[in-house]
Amino acid sequence: MKQFIAAIFILSLIGCNKSSDGYSISGELKGIENGKMVYLSELDKNLQPTKIDSTVVKDEKFSLDLPEVTQSNLNFLAVEGVNGSIVFISENEPIEFEIYKDSLPTSDVKGGKENKTFYTYLHHLKDVNKKVMGVRTDMRKVMTTSRDSAEIASLQKTESELKDNDITFKKKIIKENPKAFTSVLVLTDMINMGTPANEIKTLFETLDEKLKQAPLAVSLKENLDKRTAVEIGSVAPNFTAPDTEGKPVALKDAMGKVTLIDFWAAWCKPCRMENPNVVATYNKYHDKGFNIIGVSLDKENQKDKWLQAIADDNLTWTQVSNLKFWQEPVAQLYGVQAIPAQFILDENGVIVAKNLRGDDLDAKIKELLEQ
Repeated sequence: MKQFIAAIFILSLIGCNKSSDGYSISGELKGIENGKMVYLSELDKNLQPTKIDSTVVKDEKFSLDLPEVTQSNLNFLAVEGVNGSIVFISENEPIEFEIYKDSLPTSDVKGGKENKTFYTYLHHLKDVNKKVMGVRTDMRKVMTTSRDSAEIASLQKTESELKDNDITFKKKIIKENPKAFTSVLVLTDMINMGTPANEIKTLFETLDEKLKQAPLAVSLKENLDKRTAVEIGSVAPNFTAPDTEGKPVALKDAMGKVTLIDFWAAWCKPCRMENPNVVATYNKYHDKGFNIIGVSLDKENQKDKWLQAIADDNLTWTQVSNLKFWQEPVAQLYGVQAIPAQFILDENGVIVAKNLRGDDLDAKIKELLEQ
């Protein structure tokens, strides 16, 4: 699904119109010869685009009459021989396209309220992304030239403000459009950018009940349920996974007074760079009740690299893995989408902190052990 959300971000332009029963899509295709096919797809229950209709280009134009939709959905319009697709929202309004063969991102889409909301959101994303990239470009220049700390701090503040404004805009979209399919897309984007699951779940509950039945909304709710189960304050889900010798090890049997669940992989450079800090903290506090269980996202055919990394990095604590890469069941249970990822548990198995590094990790373990 990430590819589709990412594809949405680079598409553009908005409009509005009006209609009655069902809806139609039609438009002009500049430079597309007669006989080429136009394909219409929609997001299915498995969150994959599935073709639902097609038509033939005639006189650089196309049209399709479609049945009334009971729930708006993410749709994709593709043209034979042209790379990419145009994304829009199905709605019971006429939707008009002006498609440019050599420049799909500049194609014009005019529809009803759903598509107006959708493309307003896309414009916002493009604008925010452009500004953030500009700030980061300026940051790189300063870092390689003057290294002026005041200027760097100012640029960091600017980027932070841009991100805060982005979140505010997203929340406004959801609040003002509880029935719009775009609101589900916004919430999906928010969870992918790391917004706390409990906060997103609260926003999700404000959506129209009918909208919550859309496949993407159902998938989002399942994701939120999983993530809230591993939020700070929740009891960590128990799991069992094979250790380096293939013997099953359960989390509950590897816990100490304080426990760190450390998601990593031999191929993950940031993980390997952080490992010396984790080793130092473990050696410092293990005798006082600090335990670690490492969960690797290595691949099935690279077990030797996993074992070598354990030896090279002196990871002497319990290590488990199903060697399923990003399909690692324990990682999926904990909603891990990037590594390194860490969960710190107290003696009761309650998650008390997440993703601490270096001195912050050391300080938190010391604090918990002294309680």
